[in-house]
Amino acid sequence: MNAEQALEVAHEAIFTLLVVSTPIMVVGLAVGLTIAVFQALTQIQEVTLTFVPKIIVVFISLIILLPFMLDQMEQLMLLLTDKIVVLGQ
Repeated sequence: MNAEQALEVAHEAIFTLLVVSTPIMVVGLAVGLTIAVFQALTQIQEVTLTFVPKIIVVFISLIILLPFMLDQMEQLMLLLTDKIVVLGQ
């Protein structure tokens, strides 16, 4: 494996990482911002108010997005196994 192939594999892995993790982070960000605005408007400074809804919504979004995430990881694994087979020849 030369440097170009290694960089291609690293690029694909990082891109897959971003594609898989971005939806969950966006959901967490949206929920966090919504709760922060609610706290600022009502002047409620309860610490658990920020964590509990965010954990619940992120968990639900993980369950919903799991098939998409697994499909992306499967595509990366197939790409890596193809590269391993080509290098073994």
